[in-house]
Amino acid sequence: MKFGINTYLFSSPFTNESVSFFPKFKEWGFDFVEIAVEDPANFDPVLIRKALDDNGLECRSVCAATGPGRDLRGNRKEQVVSLEYIKKLIDIAPILGSSLVAGPIYSAVGRAELVSEDEHRKQWLTVVKHLKSLCDEAEKQQIRLAIEPLNRYETDFINTCEQAMNLIKDVDSGSLYVHLDSFHMNLEEKDPALAIIRAGKKLALLHASGSDRGTPGGDQINWERIFVALDKIDYLGDIVIESFTPDVKIIAKAASIWRKIEPSKESIATEGLKFLKSLNL
Repeated sequence: MKFGINTYLFSSPFTNESVSFFPKFKEWGFDFVEIAVEDPANFDPVLIRKALDDNGLECRSVCAATGPGRDLRGNRKEQVVSLEYIKKLIDIAPILGSSLVAGPIYSAVGRAELVSEDEHRKQWLTVVKHLKSLCDEAEKQQIRLAIEPLNRYETDFINTCEQAMNLIKDVDSGSLYVHLDSFHMNLEEKDPALAIIRAGKKLALLHASGSDRGTPGGDQINWERIFVALDKIDYLGDIVIESFTPDVKIIAKAASIWRKIEPSKESIATEGLKFLKSLNL
């Protein structure tokens, strides 16, 4: 099991200049960096890969940023924009050294509304169709896609692992997996540990964040049970610390971080990593 840090904690958007954080990530003991890509045009993946190599780090996952306008269940323009964006992530992931593109790629984050069963079914079939196409593209480059359930305030579409697994079943592709997040599970799952067991071999990535979006371990989540569940499914994937602070203004607003939750972003990274590694014995 390897441990990574999501770049949202330190920079948004991610650019070529963001490589300045890499030496610290390595010094703190992280194995890899999860790069959150808001705009692929913001950086040179070849330059980023070299900086990773120079610092003895990997990019093991690319985090999709599906904000407004990127929506596989939206209007025709939003669907096209989202497809082009995700295809671009599939293209740049191998250059960065990653074999995984993860996140809520099925919909725009923040779209949460009550719709009729007929409308939901229509949206579901639309997303299934698009994910089939994206999975075909991913398979060509030996890339896995992982869909992330979000809490009810960020989406009405996929909130639980069960819903994600149903979507994976309907898409029916060996390249589609699930990406679980401790923060969202704490809000939506009856039992996060059972959600992990439900995902089983389809679990491609776990985001670790405190129940208040702060440091993993300094919160009310039962992390011991989560690690027992990971052991039970023989999880050999990665764990990424994804937390936020008011320092990164764009993400702070998107994630509703209105107050200082922890002393610093550095403390979230270092204390969170120390805690997670202590459970992985």
